[in-house]
Amino acid sequence: MRGAKSAKWVAGAIAIALAATACGGGDDSSGNNEGSAKSGGTFRMGITEPVAIDPYNAQESEGILVADNLFTGLYNSTKDGEVVPELATSKKVSADGKTWTFKIKKGTKFSNGEAVDAESFLRGWNRVAQKKAASDVAYHLGGIEGFADVQSGKSQKMSGLSAPDPDTLQVKLSAPDFEFFVKTTHTVFSPVPKVAGDGKNKAFNEAPIGNGPFKMQGKWEHNKSITLVRNDDYGLTKAKLEKVQIDILNSNNGVTLEYQGFESGQYDWARMPTPQLPAAKAKYEPQGEWVAEDTNGMNYLLAITDNGPLKDKKAREAVSYAIDRDAIIKGVFQGMYTKSTTILPPVFKDVYTKDLCTSCVKQDKAKAKQLASEGGLKPGTTIEMAYNTGAGHEEWMQAVKQQLEDVLGVKVKSTGKPFAELLDDQQKPGATGLYRFAWGADYPTPDNYLYPLLSTASINKDESGKVIGDNRSRFSNKAFDDLVNKARATNDQAARSDLYKQAEKIAVGELPLIPLWNRTQQRLANTKKFANLEMDFHENPNLAEVGLK
Repeated sequence: MRGAKSAKWVAGAIAIALAATACGGGDDSSGNNEGSAKSGGTFRMGITEPVAIDPYNAQESEGILVADNLFTGLYNSTKDGEVVPELATSKKVSADGKTWTFKIKKGTKFSNGEAVDAESFLRGWNRVAQKKAASDVAYHLGGIEGFADVQSGKSQKMSGLSAPDPDTLQVKLSAPDFEFFVKTTHTVFSPVPKVAGDGKNKAFNEAPIGNGPFKMQGKWEHNKSITLVRNDDYGLTKAKLEKVQIDILNSNNGVTLEYQGFESGQYDWARMPTPQLPAAKAKYEPQGEWVAEDTNGMNYLLAITDNGPLKDKKAREAVSYAIDRDAIIKGVFQGMYTKSTTILPPVFKDVYTKDLCTSCVKQDKAKAKQLASEGGLKPGTTIEMAYNTGAGHEEWMQAVKQQLEDVLGVKVKSTGKPFAELLDDQQKPGATGLYRFAWGADYPTPDNYLYPLLSTASINKDESGKVIGDNRSRFSNKAFDDLVNKARATNDQAARSDLYKQAEKIAVGELPLIPLWNRTQQRLANTKKFANLEMDFHENPNLAEVGLK
């Protein structure tokens, strides 16, 4: 995203419609002198245990951080949301939006010496889609012809993928999608070498062999560490850092450990516990080590819509009216967040409709009680509410719990869990209640919110009823699905934006995701030692560009 100064997002047509671009006046107070970075050095940071670091299932910021530095795909998103080519030297789309042809840069290779060609992309994408992989992020490939057959186990390869020659990748889609190339910025579209085998290949899962700016040193030491070293045979601009040492911290207090590690000089990048934000800003902003960004992310309460006390949309609306967002922002976040009244983030200026969620604008206790009664949410009802520990969510979740109990007379059972466990619980058959939920765009288009989080296709239940996709609320609405599909098939930007707006309006009317606040991210960064140190599109440090001063 942006550098170590506060920046705002504005709309701009860069490489694609609706791409976001940054602006921020004045001098760069961080002291990052771009272009002056020197080679060498070890960059140290802490994260909590990822779900996966192999592209077949890398999904949250921790896993994406590692996978994105181990692998390079066709396109990438810059920190400002511009989609730029990496291994793609050209792209061509048919008039009907269903056939894409990519030319691939010649002469690059994986860190084991194997050539990166069109077949390695086919291998990587088919590997993700296979039923036995049980990938939570396979749905990103869902528009490719033959995806359903591979997911069901009827086929091992998607019929829509072909390699006419080693340098040409052709993709046929089952339905038009004029933004398909944007989606290839996700790590799930990475190429893989032959040794990768199936998705669930433990040896490769724990020590992936990629074609990115870094490679693994040893294997993933679960709950302990991951070490990356520079890939000196990288086919594009080589990284400057010699090594990246990533400690895996206890999920119960990971953010606190990151902050303490930065203060002691152990880490070069860190998040902070929410109560420490004012003190950290006061101390580190004057030193140019404070990073504050209005990012593409959003924070919600995810409501389970097909089971439990929030099955009725009026019950969900009651929850929304009962929350005093302004009080939480002032009391817990010390005024450092802004209230959200939409599902889509403000960065998408062409579709953003302020105050679309009327129940989000201001707490209304009377309205909340009325809707709770109409929606069957009776006083004394127990609502399960879960959040991930170690990431600074305890304080505001406690505030939400208190407000819901005070206003609605319900009993909220609030439970903190390790992140991987929280994600697993959201997927389980019979899930109920509310979950802390946040989303940062995988690629810069409104489609990346509307389709994965809210489309019927993204529920993708397996035989047991477990939700494999990211639509964990189980929201399903045909009118919404039709609008998103129509937007994908629309080449005109203005018309496509209007369709996205219509789809969001339907979703806000149902509130499977209850908006809370727009995401502002704060980090501490060792800009005294490192140059070009910024927050990337996924809110991680831009390791491939960082170097010593």
